[in-house]
Amino acid sequence: MAVKKSELYSLLWEACNKLRGGVEPARYKDYVLILLFFKYVSDRYKGVAFGDFTVKPGASFDDLIEAKGKPDIGERVDKILQSFLETNQLQGSLPDVSFNNEDELGKGKELVDKVTGLISIFQNPAIDFKTNRASGDDIIGDAYEYFMMKFAQESGKSKGQFYTPSEVSRIMARLIRIGEIVNTPDKKWTLYDPACGSGSLLIRAADEAPTDDSGDSIVTIYGQEKDHSTAGLAQMNLILHQKGTGEIKRGNTLSDPQLIDGYGQLKRFDFVVMNPPFSDKSWSDGVDSNDRFNRFAGFGMPPAKNGDYAWFLHVLASLNDKGKAAIILPHGILFRGNSEETIRKQIIDRKYIVGIVSLPANLFYGTGIPACIVVIDKENADKHEGIFMIDASRDYMKDGNKNRLREQDIERIIRTFNNKEEIKGYSRMVTYEEIMEKNDGNLNVPRYIQPIDNGLTHNVEAHLLGGIPNTDIESLSTLWEISPELKKILFKEINGRPNFKALCCRLSEIEEIINNDTNIVAEIRKEKEELFQQWKDKVEKCFKEINPATNPKLMIREISDCLLQAYSDAVIVDQYDVYDVLLNYWNEKLQDDIYVILNLGYVAAREIEYIYKQKKEKKNGVEQMVDDKTKVKSFDGVLIPKTIITDLYFANEQEEINSLELKAEALIQEIEELAEEHCVEEGLLEVFTEEGFNLNKTNVNKRIKDIKNKEAYDEEFRLLTQIKILYDDQKKIQDELKEKQSRLDEAIIKRYQSLTEEEIKEILFEHKWMLTVQERISRLLLDLQSELISRVKSIIERYEYTLGELETDVQEVEKKVKANLERMGFAW
Repeated sequence: MAVKKSELYSLLWEACNKLRGGVEPARYKDYVLILLFFKYVSDRYKGVAFGDFTVKPGASFDDLIEAKGKPDIGERVDKILQSFLETNQLQGSLPDVSFNNEDELGKGKELVDKVTGLISIFQNPAIDFKTNRASGDDIIGDAYEYFMMKFAQESGKSKGQFYTPSEVSRIMARLIRIGEIVNTPDKKWTLYDPACGSGSLLIRAADEAPTDDSGDSIVTIYGQEKDHSTAGLAQMNLILHQKGTGEIKRGNTLSDPQLIDGYGQLKRFDFVVMNPPFSDKSWSDGVDSNDRFNRFAGFGMPPAKNGDYAWFLHVLASLNDKGKAAIILPHGILFRGNSEETIRKQIIDRKYIVGIVSLPANLFYGTGIPACIVVIDKENADKHEGIFMIDASRDYMKDGNKNRLREQDIERIIRTFNNKEEIKGYSRMVTYEEIMEKNDGNLNVPRYIQPIDNGLTHNVEAHLLGGIPNTDIESLSTLWEISPELKKILFKEINGRPNFKALCCRLSEIEEIINNDTNIVAEIRKEKEELFQQWKDKVEKCFKEINPATNPKLMIREISDCLLQAYSDAVIVDQYDVYDVLLNYWNEKLQDDIYVILNLGYVAAREIEYIYKQKKEKKNGVEQMVDDKTKVKSFDGVLIPKTIITDLYFANEQEEINSLELKAEALIQEIEELAEEHCVEEGLLEVFTEEGFNLNKTNVNKRIKDIKNKEAYDEEFRLLTQIKILYDDQKKIQDELKEKQSRLDEAIIKRYQSLTEEEIKEILFEHKWMLTVQERISRLLLDLQSELISRVKSIIERYEYTLGELETDVQEVEKKVKANLERMGFAW
């Protein structure tokens, strides 16, 4: 059966979370992730003679399954895992957990049930990693990432900092342009994270790098992490993402850096990414002011109670002469004074900083304070002209109690930065001279980029004398760009007042005028159909030629680039809003389809998923609900929804069923209307108001039998006979419906099975993927059109009445109120 990644992750998470009980998320994650890791390694390497791991008899996931339900399950699981770790020399490399820990997992039956339940979750047939390396590895690696993200969300402020949100990681990986390096025999590229946490940031950056002929990244990964348990998570993460050769060191990076070259100095790297602890107050513990690695020489010593620049300078010292880095730090590093100001000016003088991206607040799991990405480039630093700044602090969406970057926000940052595109209120290249001479080395982004105020101030003259200010009208520039003549249709000059205009039509007519404007209609059609068709033509081959060599992550990059290009000249819709539509659909559904096709081929579209009715069944003396495989409740296609097959091949049959359903509903409605009229006190059917005696078919038949041939009940008898006929007719229709639906379902199932590969490709492309994206873009355009109309109306309504007219209205109302009060005998 096809695996759908997003559904699988959600299912696994819900199951694991249900079993968590009182265990802290920060701790529980270690149990869950170790089992996920062990399941993967066991599936992939059991029985493999010369694999990356050795899985011996008695030390596999199958042995965990054998331990389920046993009174000593905790002890058994610990022994199995310990045997595996010893065989593969992994002792101390993974998080330290014991499945026999009664303090965390409970005692007796509680522990047995909890550990048994956890093992059962990972028995899910959908997560069998024995076959299909490409698809399987993506699933396990991404599942691991998903679990870490969820645990970070649950862990709270103090314990969620082991995980960098994937949206931020993706930005950093592309800002350092690691994807542009070239694989050559004489160059070994290196990537380093001095505060690697769970390794997510390292993996995102490595994934961005090119691969060699075997499909492996051409960069060698290095990391160091202070927390031993978190370092174990990182090591597992690398293995599950096919980067097991990466080296994760344990220890305090600032006081005891582990990655040292042959001369006893810091090893230097081509690329560095880092999200260190913000404003670390204990950074200097164990750090000598006469640092033997000369990290602070020429810059100055960072303040003892704030480690932001200590981490910054460690990164500088860890980069080779052409090295590039992207690091996340709090905004304070951009403007704080004293020793930090001295260090900052030294760094600016050396022209190492080439970019700053100001991010929204509350993005990170370990803190709510706003942060920025600082981009460093040591290559030809003396030729750098300035720092390219982006203020992305207002671009985000709410996601629970955190903020999250949208897909469009991510892509806008990356493209704007890499193209050095200056956008008013968003991005700007700032020279080092301006920073040092005019701003004394202060890098605070709001000094250089001021947000655009789209608010319109009230015009006093317009409120006093009437008319609509030209400035307000010109704020509707999108409308006038599309249809310059529309301005003349809506507004006219006012004699003697050149800065104001009057409305040419009634307010109630504006919506119709705009909606029917030929230029507006043409532009909407262009953006909904023509631009979409341009994109569709470019990506059709990509969607119809998915094969084992297809990389889904590169595929979405390619098709989304094409979409941005197609909509680059759109006027109504922003190209990044359209990009967001595609990426949201990709994350929700489309990527699942692509991975299914990668795993099983296009023929997976012939597969059907059945939902069965439930039945009670006793298992180990406990009654539980299970699927009754003899009774199908409903079904749907794995890749192609049943509705699409129905619409394409069985529209007439479905129309017949719809018609019968309407007839059945009409009969029920008629019965309900009769009940509403007569099932009342002193009504003909008063007897049906008694509790437990409703006007259903059984009770109607019983009542007819009771009053038959009784003259006193003739009128009631006739009415009940009429209702009985309605029920009988409805039953006939339901029987016919059931038969027709059964025949249609059989025909649909046969049609699924007979679909050719070409038909499958056409249906998926035209009737599922493209149709969904186009419908969402159409809804977006409709919303934007309505928004434009609302803005026009809002400007007009603002000045619809002058102050004098309002005062006159108030006086009239006041007179009426006084008159009414006088009639009531009140003096005012």
